[in-house]
This record gives sequence, C-alpha cells and structure tokens, in this order.
Amino acid sequence: MTSTMGTALVTGASSGIGALYAERLAKRGYDLIVVARNRGRLETLARRLGDEGGRRVEVLVADLADKADVHRVEERLRSDATITLLVNNAGVGATAPLLEADVEQMEEMVTLNVNTLMRLTYAAVPGLVSRGGGTIINIASIVAIAPELLNGVYGGSKAFVLAFSQSLQHELKDKHVRVQAVLPGATATDFWDIAGLPLEHLPSQIIMPAGDMVDAALAGLDLGEAVTIPALPDAEDLARYEAARQHLMPNLSHSAAAARYLAS
Repeated sequence: MTSTMGTALVTGASSGIGALYAERLAKRGYDLIVVARNRGRLETLARRLGDEGGRRVEVLVADLADKADVHRVEERLRSDATITLLVNNAGVGATAPLLEADVEQMEEMVTLNVNTLMRLTYAAVPGLVSRGGGTIINIASIVAIAPELLNGVYGGSKAFVLAFSQSLQHELKDKHVRVQAVLPGATATDFWDIAGLPLEHLPSQIIMPAGDMVDAALAGLDLGEAVTIPALPDAEDLARYEAARQHLMPNLSHSAAAARYLAS
C-alpha cells in the first residue's frame, strides 16, 4: 500500500511512548522506520503493524548513544526523500540528586537527550525544507519548565529540547516545517524503573497511561500547538506563561544595567 502521508522515523520505538507513536502514526497512514537497540522488539512491532494496517514498517537497529549508529540514522534522514516526519523520542532519565548521581551517567544522558536529538534534527530538516515541508516532534518533559521536580541534569537536558524546539519554530515558520515540543508529566512506562524511581512510589493521581499521553500529544499536533502539555487542564495557563516570556524579551538586552543595580 502506498502511503500518502510519507514515512515517519520514530526513535526509541521498541517500547513505551515510541512504540505507541509508531502504532498511532501507522493508523494515520504513515509508513514507518522504527529505530531502537532491541531488534527483537522492533521486529515484533513491525510485523504487528504491517499485519494490522498494511503499512510498510522498516526496522533500523541502532544504539543512539553510539556515535557510529547515530551517523547511520543521520544518513538515512538525509537520503530518504519519503521521510515527512521525525519523532525524537529516544532518551533516558534520572531522579537522583547531584550528591547521589554518577557524573558519567549524567554525561551519557546529555549525549542521548541533547546531542543525538540535535544531530538527528539537523539531519532531517534540510530535506524537509527542500521537499516543501514536514514535521518534527520532540519529546521533552514537564521538567523542562519545572526542573526542581527531578534530577537537574535531566531537567536541563529537557529544557534544551524545549528551547531548541522553540528556536526552530521561529526559524522554520515560513518553510512549512512544523516543530512540536511535547512535555509529558509522569507517564506509565519503564522510564521510572530505569531512572531509579519505580512507578509504585509515585502518587497514582499524577501518572498518565502512555496511550492517553500519546493520543493527547497527537491531538495537540492536530490543533497546531507548538508546545503540548498533555496533562495541563487549561491551555490558557500555558498561553499566559508564553505571554510572560514574550513580555520579557524586549528588555533582556540593553546598553546599560538596570537602575536597581546602579549605585545610588
């Protein structure tokens, strides 16, 4: 079956949020390239999605913490003219405070959450622009705007994702490339076990099922949202937050220090 939507490349697609994005996008008519380390899980997903919807699903096994594997995915993004959508979902988290965290693990987290996402976006965008448009979905986190909640390096890495997305939204707004930043709260995936804080230690009222999170994020994409916070009840709260940020902007750089800093 020929796709009229093009091909979506989804990273971290072997389980959790990434696998759900692959499933939902297949239902929307996209062919898929699913990327992760676990070949077995990817092949099981590819068979299921192919059987259910007749979509073309290609498995691309890659460890996105490995530079050589990142280069292979970059090359695919540069060379495949069918790609119309990139979901930058691959990432890791941490919950330990600085005094209890391993700095080597923190550096590995920055490599995956920041460097890899940046490189894959740089690989994808020129082709999308030259072909007349496309979509980038960057999975950030609510800690991008609430870094006090978890490990500070994790929060910083997700703040990068948000800031990078906002810059691209400005840069690409006239080039028909949409960029959406998704900021999930606590989501029921294996993220928490890997990060060192099992889900059962969290209040149940803050945990969203992963399928609901992805459905809300895609609904936000359909609504044209630049930033989607799936759990936020009132969209006006985010609008006011953004308006306050915009209000600051004209006064962030002047030729003289603010009067309150000058000696009387």
